[in-house]
Amino acid sequence: MSTRIRRTAVVLAASAVLPLALSACGSSGSDSAKSDPSTKASASASSDDMTGAGATMSDQPFGTACSGVPKSGAGSFDGMAKDPVATAASNNPALSTLVAAVKKAGLVDTLNNAQNITVFAPTNDAFAKIPKATLDKVLADKAQLTKILTYHVVGQQLTPKDLEKGSFDTLEKSKLTTSGSGDNYMVNDSAKVVCGNVKTANATVYIIDTVLMPTS
Repeated sequence: MSTRIRRTAVVLAASAVLPLALSACGSSGSDSAKSDPSTKASASASSDDMTGAGATMSDQPFGTACSGVPKSGAGSFDGMAKDPVATAASNNPALSTLVAAVKKAGLVDTLNNAQNITVFAPTNDAFAKIPKATLDKVLADKAQLTKILTYHVVGQQLTPKDLEKGSFDTLEKSKLTTSGSGDNYMVNDSAKVVCGNVKTANATVYIIDTVLMPTS
């Protein structure tokens, strides 16, 4: 009888221990499961960070000519963002002809004091496409020069998305049109944006490869 009692006691002890062991395993598994949400949250945060970075990147300057912009100093993208548009353009070597024209027309203060504008800025090479005699004549005629330069300015800040298919009033009082997508945009179907979405303190600048001429 004593042998049977001992065997029974062993079986009862084992039966008592087994649920405790299973409970311990379940507890460990539960802790592991609890860690999953934090892991998922971390992965989600990482994903959000990447998305945020992508959104930031999409707001950066784009275009083949952007590589020619100085990497540092007042003429760099960061430097231009600190100055009003006419001052910012004067620090960019590729826009020296435009800046000279703006000064001749007496538009420096007008552009610097304007708020939330968009400037389509022809490069030096764009002005070089105009025969010298014609360009000299325009530069000497302040009224005509003002008309041409103000045609390059829109009284609102335009995003690349706005340029996909747009028609905008200029400060010259007539309209210009834009079209394109991605990194490729045209203005009036004649001027290509070669470095776009450049920010200054009061304007967004789209550098173009051809001087725009008002139709009126």
